[in-house]
Amino acid sequence: MSIPRVKLLMSNNALSDSKGEQCDCACAGDVNRSLSHPPSPGLFIGVSSLQYKDIDREHVLAFNPLTGNGVTVVNTPGRDLLESFRLPRVVNPDENLEIISGMMNLGLLTLKDESAELCLPPVPQVMSAWLHLTDRCNLRCSYCYLPHVREDMSSDTGRAAVDATFRSAVKNGFKQVKLKYAGGEPLLRFPLIEELHTYARQIAEKHGIDLEGVVLSNGTLLTSEMVESLKSLGLRLMISLDGLEQYHDSHRPYAGGRGSFADVAEAVDLALANGLVPNISVTISSRTAEGLPEVMAWILERALPFSLNFYRENELSASHEDMRLDEEKIINGMLAAFKVIENNLPRRPFLGGIVDRANLSASHTHTCGVGQNYLVFDQNGQVAKCQMHIRKPVTDAHAADPLAFIRADQIGIQNISVEEKEGCKTCEWKHWCAGGCPLATYRATGRYDVKSPNCRIYKALFPEALRLEGLRLLKYQDDPSVVVKL
Repeated sequence: MSIPRVKLLMSNNALSDSKGEQCDCACAGDVNRSLSHPPSPGLFIGVSSLQYKDIDREHVLAFNPLTGNGVTVVNTPGRDLLESFRLPRVVNPDENLEIISGMMNLGLLTLKDESAELCLPPVPQVMSAWLHLTDRCNLRCSYCYLPHVREDMSSDTGRAAVDATFRSAVKNGFKQVKLKYAGGEPLLRFPLIEELHTYARQIAEKHGIDLEGVVLSNGTLLTSEMVESLKSLGLRLMISLDGLEQYHDSHRPYAGGRGSFADVAEAVDLALANGLVPNISVTISSRTAEGLPEVMAWILERALPFSLNFYRENELSASHEDMRLDEEKIINGMLAAFKVIENNLPRRPFLGGIVDRANLSASHTHTCGVGQNYLVFDQNGQVAKCQMHIRKPVTDAHAADPLAFIRADQIGIQNISVEEKEGCKTCEWKHWCAGGCPLATYRATGRYDVKSPNCRIYKALFPEALRLEGLRLLKYQDDPSVVVKL
């Protein structure tokens, strides 16, 4: 009688890192966890908060939402193996230690004598900085938080910001720096992008620090020459696209009122035609939620990486009442978009950006890097905690360690741990969601230590987003570039 073979499907880590997913926010830093060696027979192992979601008759999605290490597809024998540890027990010498090790790496099983250490979310590994190259922009987006004064960052200020970022990275032991060239519209200052990233590459090499860079753009000014330069510099490109035709135009018109969709769509196709795959950032409000399925189909047709982000009200956008997040509209729009994804599952992983600021691909205790590993330099070299608070600086680029001032600040935005948020402490999703954007929460409640006003939306979407990942893993299970199969 043959012994049923356990099937364990996991996302290929080579495709699951943050380089495939960009955001226009202080994204939570890359976090990875793995055992240094397979468990030895005799170790005492059990399950911790293990949950399942059915995919088909033979497979289930297994995950631990408290550790948030992503999801795993297991077949029936795999589920039986997991359930055999429901009551903690020792590992037998004749068991498949490689399979058990994989399950432990995903947080499905834990060493009972070391489980507390294994379940702690790791600290971010990437130091990020937002460089506000200009306050000018050719668009007048409905949700923009900037007054668009005619001010630009100088070359000297930009170099000082790069120097300051690397000083803090070195002092605080970061091994990677990520620079976000933003605005305003940064393509208005494209020569400065080229200069600063060339300079940053020299500084990174000097200190032995890995460097990543991304340009956050509306895309309307993109040229083929710019694309070639971005490629030569190793820079990534994120383009904002909030819908097709009137949906995008209702969010993102030109200063004169004309819609920008046609020009943005042309820019995306231009980048692709010249060998650069842009990341698409979609901002969703009640005004555009109904059009989400169509733009999702457009994105998937071009095999583009994407992030789906919820509109965040600010002082300049508060008058647009039709943009405020209506729970029913947002949930229905997102679920309709999920159906489009299900019918055209991408090879590329998407859990890092499929539901607003939540990251379902890695465990973390803070929603984003604000106050932790993130600096925002304005056009004058002043340093703020978040780009949405860019007018509220804490220090400047001449500080010996700007990050130390950011971390010590108790006056501005407080990005506290999810463990300290009322309504989050006992939530099963807390280490994936981390309580939502602190600024959005504060604007709605006047507090930072409570759960997100979008909590019900998140909880409605998380299980369905995870199910999509399970379907993706099954679809590409025979492709080693997508799936690790044990």
